[in-house]
Amino acid sequence: MRFMSYLWKRVASAMFAALAIGAQCQVQANEADATGASPPWSAESSTVVDAQERTFQNAGVTLSGTLYVPKIEGRIPAVIVFQAALSPTRDNPLYVHLAEMLPPLGIAVFVFDRRGSGKSSGTIENTDYTTLADDGIGAQRMLAQDARIDPRRIGFWGLSQGGWLSLLAASRSPQAAFAISISAPMTTPDVQMNFAVANILRIKGFSQSDVDQAIATRTAVDDFQRGRRDRASTQRMLDAATTKPWFVHTYLDKTFKDPDQSGWAKEMRHDPLATLAAVKQPTFVVYGSADPWVPVQTSIERLRARSAQHPNVEVAVVAGADHAMATSVPVADQIDPLLSAREAPQSAAYFGLLSAWLAKRGLARIP
Repeated sequence: MRFMSYLWKRVASAMFAALAIGAQCQVQANEADATGASPPWSAESSTVVDAQERTFQNAGVTLSGTLYVPKIEGRIPAVIVFQAALSPTRDNPLYVHLAEMLPPLGIAVFVFDRRGSGKSSGTIENTDYTTLADDGIGAQRMLAQDARIDPRRIGFWGLSQGGWLSLLAASRSPQAAFAISISAPMTTPDVQMNFAVANILRIKGFSQSDVDQAIATRTAVDDFQRGRRDRASTQRMLDAATTKPWFVHTYLDKTFKDPDQSGWAKEMRHDPLATLAAVKQPTFVVYGSADPWVPVQTSIERLRARSAQHPNVEVAVVAGADHAMATSVPVADQIDPLLSAREAPQSAAYFGLLSAWLAKRGLARIP
């Protein structure tokens, strides 16, 4: 694993290309105004993108998405997008930058609605990470049949939970060409959530004593799910917490299921480092330095400790970027689930690093 220290002179051309996407990209479905006519000052875009509705099947479910393909000669790479937990549909602002940024670089993008969302059938209830990863692999099989796509150069991009799924899909699909994981911690979910809840309470002005009590309560419930505590003492601790003003911010219910019936008991055992060990393809892991949801420093330290084992993995931390690679969203909005789900990447450094990594791998066509 190689920790990246990109110099600006190495990414300048890629960054300028990414920043110029708005002037270059033309999606046919959106090029006319409401009257069907372009304004008289319009100019033809240098890249024309064909947007097509596509469906595919996996595990008895039909999933629907949009494929963005630049109209250029030759078979091209493709990126399949895995969703963040709170952003399950293709129209979410998180994914717009990929559809606008990558086709001008000669890369197709497929964004689909997660099962149980948008136009995709099925349900997310009781669906594990493996099934969600296999949905992306189903999309890979579908794209491999498209004469415009190079089946040897299809990979995955995901943010937050989608970053975990990107790695998991690559570990399960030898045909995958690469994996890009954005803002996905290299800790188990329980560690990540304790980190996030502590920050949420701090941002909302609670004392350190309140933070300590909240995390102790969360840890007690997690320990019960791991078989380390008895139910009675754990429930008493939770009951006491429900009377506190900070309880509503802890992502805890007033009771809990037994481990054999709890989805969280299964989810919290997910170890992304174990998944990463099975990923042999080129892999890019990216974090924002100002992310209140993810223990970035801990993740970096865990990755660094295993760097010799993973020469295929490169890591970058983007200065000033938050969980969504945005740079101007107030921190109070970042921790609000309703508002954070509307965030979109803004960081020029993130755009440049992503473009440069894809170019270095021979995937992006840098002008």
